[in-house]
Amino acid sequence: MNTTTTSSLTFLLLVLFSCSPAAYGDGRRLFLDCLSQKLHNYSSISNNIVFTRNNPSYTSILQFSIRNPRFASESNHKPFAIITPQHESQIPPVIYCAKSSDIEIRTRSGGHDFEGLSYVAQLPFVIVDLINLSEITVDVKKKTAWVGAGATIGALYYRIAEKSPVLGFPAGFCPTVGAGGHFSGGGWGLMMRKYGLAADNVVDARIADVSGRILDRMSMGEDLFWAIRGGGGASFGVITAWKVQLVDVPETVTVFTVSRTLEQNANQLIHRWQYVAPNIHKDLFLGITISRVNSNASGHGGRIMTINASFFSQFLGGASRLLALMQEHFPELGLKREDCIEMSWIQSVLYADGIPTESPPQILLNRTQPNIAFFKGKPDYVENLISEKEFEGVWQYFYEDEGASAFVLMVPYGGRMAEIPDSAIPYPHRKGNLYTFGSLVVWQEEEDSERYIGWIRRLFDHMTPYASKNPRGAYVNYRDLDIGVNNVDGKTSYAKASVWGKKYFKDNFDRLVRVKTMVDADDFFRNEQSIPPIISKKA
Repeated sequence: MNTTTTSSLTFLLLVLFSCSPAAYGDGRRLFLDCLSQKLHNYSSISNNIVFTRNNPSYTSILQFSIRNPRFASESNHKPFAIITPQHESQIPPVIYCAKSSDIEIRTRSGGHDFEGLSYVAQLPFVIVDLINLSEITVDVKKKTAWVGAGATIGALYYRIAEKSPVLGFPAGFCPTVGAGGHFSGGGWGLMMRKYGLAADNVVDARIADVSGRILDRMSMGEDLFWAIRGGGGASFGVITAWKVQLVDVPETVTVFTVSRTLEQNANQLIHRWQYVAPNIHKDLFLGITISRVNSNASGHGGRIMTINASFFSQFLGGASRLLALMQEHFPELGLKREDCIEMSWIQSVLYADGIPTESPPQILLNRTQPNIAFFKGKPDYVENLISEKEFEGVWQYFYEDEGASAFVLMVPYGGRMAEIPDSAIPYPHRKGNLYTFGSLVVWQEEEDSERYIGWIRRLFDHMTPYASKNPRGAYVNYRDLDIGVNNVDGKTSYAKASVWGKKYFKDNFDRLVRVKTMVDADDFFRNEQSIPPIISKKA
């Protein structure tokens, strides 16, 4: 858009907002007027934390944290304002003004929302972007850290390693994920078999509630503190910071990646992995990524399509002990000493994300997500062993055109995950789960969205006999609107919300509803899959 057009549009907006009585009554204008009064000097503050659509920085701020272009197109509704608070004290005025103007709030910490709910809505809304609330304070002596909700987990990893080589934190694989959403949804990663989820290791938090109060664990009470650690924080308020318990890591950890194609007995190894990975020593995380590749296994110079399984690990210890464990429990993989790489814990974080381990750890402070593409993901929990023949039926989908840009991530459970009660926090998928089977498909052009989404839905349907049942489990951090949604406008009944809520939270959903009713009875903090207050248990 050129300068003349921008100036004309700005003038038109000013005329509409200043001269039209109908427009003046519009919630958007009421919100901005209210915020101007609450923040006292809107004209100067707007250049710092409030960005409306006629601000030249609006588009770049909006797009910076969008990790899925599916939700960046013109067909998606955009916020009429983005607020980037520099201090938690600037959040209560936003809540007050949004409530009084009937405006929705969407809270964004990192932008890795699978369905874009942190920056897309169907009704008039503003984004509270927490990117400036990213301070991290590490206390080595107490083995704790305060983490701003807008910080990334990569920054947390770096700040810990900056202070100590023998402390870490059990959170996700991708360093650009925001701590705010990750912790509030559970947060599993490479050390979950040893230490549980990120949310299992949260010991305090700060939240701006619907009344605009800034509460910590003591003042919010144990019910709300329970709810936000795995129940989705955006249903209950705006979480501004988390206090986490750091965990011990050895000076030396060992990693490896061993790949096998179907012609190298990958299918048999995947089947065998099901017995081993959830039951082996909790110091060892052994996952699998599966994708379609071209192979020259024909032996005649030609190339054929095949399935490749990459077995990857993080072991909290040295290579010798790892080799002994693998030889005892999984000799079929044929792990060799030359496959194993010893390194520090922070280097293993780089390795898990595909970053060269010789890179300076400061690279984890980079919030930019490379290679952004359209994507759709669907996770499943597997409770019973899948046979080799049944796996063969799954892999057939990857020979279709869409399967060329898809992959599966198989994450083992067991260990500490099987020891923590299902009701300890809202995340309920503990005992009985062997592993997660997460499928993801990516594509480059918006016009192909329907075709690729259709493909992954068909794969998901095919997995039905092998997935968890009554209900079929889902993971709120891998949000999927296909499993059910709330009413866009008006109240949502318990019965309707439980269609998706029970899949994410099982019986913990009922307690989440009770907490929501207690702290936000009018359902101000809402989205397509937010916890509803109790209005009726009838459909």
